[in-house]
Amino acid sequence: MARMRRLWANLCGGWFQLPRRFPAGVLDEMAAAIAAGERTHLGEIRFAVESRLAPLAVLDGLDAATRARQVFAQLRVWDTEHNSGVLFYVLMAERRIEIVADRGIAAKVATGEWEAICARMRDFYARGQWRDGSLAGIAAAHALLERHFPGDGEANPDELPDRPVLL
Repeated sequence: MARMRRLWANLCGGWFQLPRRFPAGVLDEMAAAIAAGERTHLGEIRFAVESRLAPLAVLDGLDAATRARQVFAQLRVWDTEHNSGVLFYVLMAERRIEIVADRGIAAKVATGEWEAICARMRDFYARGQWRDGSLAGIAAAHALLERHFPGDGEANPDELPDRPVLL
């Protein structure tokens, strides 16, 4: 039954809402927030938003967590000098938010801390505050990374693109 609900959600998912919830101006603000925060720590943040999954993928059992790990690999978030990549993955159709952290960060940051960020973002999103929820999530991730993965005083090269990607 859950699979059928997921299938229906993805068939009727908000593909048409993607440009309204994440217009170019919001994407620019998110990119600027990512770039500014990355100057304070050794982490690299990517943000990906997908409106829905393909129906056959849902029937095959693909879920948001698995898809987030696929996107983590596709966007090469793992490809950083300090193994310090973090992916925010938003699946609009299922109202799911996943954060995937590379092994260098996962060894230092507890899963519960990422889950708390996801919960806060979900609260914003439930109120239709997509911009504010995304920026709050990015700011919270920067705070975690500053605490657990602080910069070493040297310039942190930007290893991954800062602009969010719409899938």
